[in-house]
Amino acid sequence: MPPAKTDQLDLWAESGLDGDDQVMVDFLLPTGIYIQMEVPRESTIQHIKLLLWKEAQTYPLFSLLGEMEGHMFECVNQAAVHEELEDGTRRLCDVRPFLPVLKLITRNCGRAERILDSKIGVLIGKGLHELDALQDQEVKDFRSKMKQISEEKMQRMQLMSWGEWLRSCYSMPLEAGSLENLIDKHEASLKVSLHCTVTELMDQALKKWQTTHCPEEDIGFRSDYVLRVSGKLEFLFEDHPLNQCKYIRDCLLTNESPHLTLVHCDGVKAMFEKEISTIGSVLARKTSNPPLPLPPKKRLPTASTLFPALQLMQGVLSFAYLAVRAGLFHGTELLCKTAVSSESSSRSEHVWNKTLEFDIAVCDLPRMARLCFAIYAVMDKVKKQRSTKNTHLNKYQTIPWVNTMVFDYRGQLKTGDIILHCWTSFPDELEEMLNPIGTIQTNPYTENATELHISFPEYSTQPVVFPAFDKHVFYKQHLTCLRFTWQLKEIMERDPLSQLCENEKDLIWTLRYDCRENFPQSLPKLLLSVKWSKHEDMTQLQALLQIWPKLSPRDALELLDFNYPDQYVREFAVYCLRDMSDDELLQYLLQLVQVLRYEPYYDCALSRFLLERAQSSRKIGHFLFWHLRSEMFMPAVSVHFALILEAYCRGCIPHIEVLKKQVEALSKLKAVNELIKFGTIKTKTKQAHLKEAMMTYLCVCTYMNSKMKPLWIVYNNKLLEGDTVDIIFKNGDDLRQDMLTLQILRLMDLLWKEAKLDLRIVPYGCLATGDHSGLIEVVSSADTIANIQKTSSNMAAAAAFNKDALLNWLKDKNSGDALDKAIEEFTLSCAGYCVATYVLGIGDRHSDNIMVRSTGQLFHIDFGHILGNFKSKFGIKRERVPFILTHDFIHVIQQGKTSNTEKFGNFRQYCEEAYLILRKNGNLFITLFALMLTAGLPELTSVKDIQYLKDSLALGKTDEEALKQFRQKFDEALRESWTTKVNWMAHIVAHPS
Repeated sequence: MPPAKTDQLDLWAESGLDGDDQVMVDFLLPTGIYIQMEVPRESTIQHIKLLLWKEAQTYPLFSLLGEMEGHMFECVNQAAVHEELEDGTRRLCDVRPFLPVLKLITRNCGRAERILDSKIGVLIGKGLHELDALQDQEVKDFRSKMKQISEEKMQRMQLMSWGEWLRSCYSMPLEAGSLENLIDKHEASLKVSLHCTVTELMDQALKKWQTTHCPEEDIGFRSDYVLRVSGKLEFLFEDHPLNQCKYIRDCLLTNESPHLTLVHCDGVKAMFEKEISTIGSVLARKTSNPPLPLPPKKRLPTASTLFPALQLMQGVLSFAYLAVRAGLFHGTELLCKTAVSSESSSRSEHVWNKTLEFDIAVCDLPRMARLCFAIYAVMDKVKKQRSTKNTHLNKYQTIPWVNTMVFDYRGQLKTGDIILHCWTSFPDELEEMLNPIGTIQTNPYTENATELHISFPEYSTQPVVFPAFDKHVFYKQHLTCLRFTWQLKEIMERDPLSQLCENEKDLIWTLRYDCRENFPQSLPKLLLSVKWSKHEDMTQLQALLQIWPKLSPRDALELLDFNYPDQYVREFAVYCLRDMSDDELLQYLLQLVQVLRYEPYYDCALSRFLLERAQSSRKIGHFLFWHLRSEMFMPAVSVHFALILEAYCRGCIPHIEVLKKQVEALSKLKAVNELIKFGTIKTKTKQAHLKEAMMTYLCVCTYMNSKMKPLWIVYNNKLLEGDTVDIIFKNGDDLRQDMLTLQILRLMDLLWKEAKLDLRIVPYGCLATGDHSGLIEVVSSADTIANIQKTSSNMAAAAAFNKDALLNWLKDKNSGDALDKAIEEFTLSCAGYCVATYVLGIGDRHSDNIMVRSTGQLFHIDFGHILGNFKSKFGIKRERVPFILTHDFIHVIQQGKTSNTEKFGNFRQYCEEAYLILRKNGNLFITLFALMLTAGLPELTSVKDIQYLKDSLALGKTDEEALKQFRQKFDEALRESWTTKVNWMAHIVAHPS
């Protein structure tokens, strides 16, 4: 067999660029015959099979093959998975085999499960054979359980009526409340009261349609139609008032006309029957065997036994002197004093044979206790200089670390020998060696990882199991001392980053029932006051959680922080999250996925919750799929995320085909981008062929000239007859920080609207889809400040100082009342982004990162620097203002009149009002950023980074003090705006095109 090609791009992505559309493929027949022949790259699998059948007639043993339709091709795909190519309409260049080798195999009646496994492996980017090969009972139990649940869900879907299916998958979100407006649409549209129901709206729409278009034709009954949002797969049902439909409410809030479409039920039924047919074609005919029951639980040893008699055996690392530090943690709380081994001297394998003991009783170990190790090297030259005073500062080298749970996923205390493969980190000082918020998974790259051998002791011949909570245990409430009430209130109102002293923790724990009655949202501070090394405290907390009031989903998010890993706390948090609407869940999905990184066990409450909601809502399922898949390249989470993705696909089989097309499309885009970026296309002829191919096959208008050569794509929404959608595909940039920033902007917009303040924010879409790749929504009818300024001046250096350019541009786009409206839009949006960029500390605000729509809305793009990480050159900060507020912005706000102080006063009032609204929700912002600490974002790695938010929101100060601080920043931004203009001038000169 020929060797693998080093660059598969040349094989599958250059069709038509060099005039050669053929590729040499090796065919392996079940008769043992080998055939090599050229086939067109863009041929379908069915056409290639026809070509092969014709060629095979000239080879021996052809008669033994039988009927052509009784065979199908199999290949090894890019994920190193055996993929059966059942769909004959797919093109070979879309399949993209790892090698140009196709094996002809005989179809058989048992292939449904294998085909499904193959499709799932392709989708998630990890072959299921890799999961099969893992010698991990937790993985096997989780997969078995999820497979059974998924099959049961698919079987329930098969029993649904088409109406039940439509409500389950494509129902429009509803919101409570009313809006006292009318739907005011243009000529030839329908005007109805918002208080009418969906049913009444359909009656009126059908009546008008028949009167206007087909008065003599029988168009059927209302029951023959359903109402759909135009351009989307969202449907309105039943007798809900229109003002409860989220789409209608959103349109009215943005002064847009709702667009709805009457769809005949026959078309919907056809969609339903296709999905049910898909389920029936791949669903296994028998359910999976249920998982084996857990062994009976045994009581813990007596409290006199210390944990653990841990035997530290050996480690492999090429340093002369090594020592090991170990600590027991619950969240980030150290349960007892750390244990340190003696130093081992060797040049290869280090052997300690050292027992590490911890000053905590086994019965006091919390269920989620984790054991954290760090191996540090002591250098020869430093060892000889121990008498020097500054040895401690430079004594230690790169720190391999690794974590493991004390109890396994079944709640059994770990015993026996374990090999742990370490990760590496670069701590600044000794205290940061142990990494309790790091993963408990060992490093899968075992060849290059430091290997640590440890041995847990055997306490008895039977497994030691963490005891189940007795729900019938209750405790008497402590009496409240009124003189402590005010002190408790002050503590509970602090932000999440505030530290509690031991006296305050004792007070909170003593008054825990008062917390329940008067400050239920303060549960996180109560958890910080629990002594997790005392079993009695843990038992009392579990009893208290049984009667704790249900929190709002926003308040419950803080309970998912890594500081609160207790199983019962997490289950209580998820119980509260169940009240989230689909849109609210999507708002926080980014954080919830990151929380999964810290979850030590696959079968946890959050995993089950997300799977349940994803399999019940196609929209949630779509975003969950891409959030998880985009991080599959990270070894610490690849298995966990692969298990969740597999479970989702098995429980939502009809969605597989849609996701499959998206994965293939992204693969094409990445291939084209790399052809451009790496200079494979050199000649002008090939460049012309490439652009022609991009237009013809990918609907790509162009590629941009920035470093990563992003592709600008235009998609047609042909199925739903919607508008075109412009998207930028980026390959080479980590978009997760942009996703986080845009999510927070979206949340700010929501909070402002809840307070009756609409600042016309434009939180455009952004989705990471893989390792440093993703999609960005293009905002229509918009241009950058830089382009607007450059078109108004003949000299690049002078363009940034033309204060009339922006106002004149808006005048060109609008006139009369439309201009007044555009200026108002500019004023509101400028206020919103001034406050948002100040609070979030968004940097690199040059004139190509700020845009304006023709309707007047200003918005910011490209959030590579946040939380005060401003760019500098030669050690000098290039950005000296807290936020961007230049005089040309003020010129627009004042409508070009320097005397129009009233407009400027309104603008300033918008800013101050917006700032105070964000301050009221400061704890929520801190929580959302804290939940992202494990994501590995370069500018969000520790609690110190989140301190910027606390400072910018002036948490801990009164509203008067905070407003005074903001006003000072506002004046500073205006006073120093000349520095911004200088930076913009330098940017325009450096980037003239």
